[in-house]
Amino acid sequence: MQSIFDAITEWLKGLLVEGIMGNLGGLFTGVNEQVGEIAAQVGMTPAAWNAGVFSMIRQLSETVILPIAGLVLTFVMTYELIQMLIDHNNLHNFDTWIFFKWIFKTFVAVLLVTNTWNIVMGVFDVTQSVVNQSAGVIISDTSIDVTTVITDIEAKLDAMSVGGLLGLWFQSLFVGLTMKALSICIMLVVYGRMIEIYLVTSVAPIPMATMVNHEWGSMGQNYLKSLLALGFQAFLILVCVGIYAVLIQTIAATDDISGAIWACMGYTVLLCFTLFKTGSLAKSVFSAH
Repeated sequence: MQSIFDAITEWLKGLLVEGIMGNLGGLFTGVNEQVGEIAAQVGMTPAAWNAGVFSMIRQLSETVILPIAGLVLTFVMTYELIQMLIDHNNLHNFDTWIFFKWIFKTFVAVLLVTNTWNIVMGVFDVTQSVVNQSAGVIISDTSIDVTTVITDIEAKLDAMSVGGLLGLWFQSLFVGLTMKALSICIMLVVYGRMIEIYLVTSVAPIPMATMVNHEWGSMGQNYLKSLLALGFQAFLILVCVGIYAVLIQTIAATDDISGAIWACMGYTVLLCFTLFKTGSLAKSVFSAH
């Protein structure tokens, strides 16, 4: 009777060990893929990320938004001229040089609006250059594989009781489902940033049309700050991934299988949290609203 019980126990333990090894083998596959692609994704300019979307956004900006920006520019420069005139004692005792000043400011405003796309892309070219230079310094190996991190993992599993194996199997199953959700969150941050860039650049001519006016110029200035924030958000994302890569390397020092699983998940949750914070942090650094 005891031999039958032992045989059933060994069969159950083998089944649980095989299930745990299967769960651990693909536990962090999705996260490894998403984290590994971050450097390549954030290192791309809007033109390189998706040529089809870039072409559509540029066409919308130049054919739909640019005429509206022309109307805004007309209003702003008319308002600028009125302000110049009434600032000098309501049309009395004013110098004719203010007209030349107004013509020059209008010329600059038209130049900014007509070259808005080049200016915006220039901002992202500069920020992406910083990102690409820092990628080689910050990024290191971010892949996680618990089955290779912990030595002799199968032998350690064989030494565990059925109850311990059953608990570890449920833990690995739960963590696996959580990691799939976290990999989606990482994708949302990286892809969401690029989509936000496309949305912001599509309306660029309108805020640029207000740049030369003292009262309305805050709109254009804040717009440029938001572009810089979006550009340098990629740098902050790389820093987060670099910190994550350093943290997960410390897991190799542990022999606790359950602790290693939860530590990996904890670091990945921390990575997702910090990635979501990079947008607001970049805007606060550049005082963009």
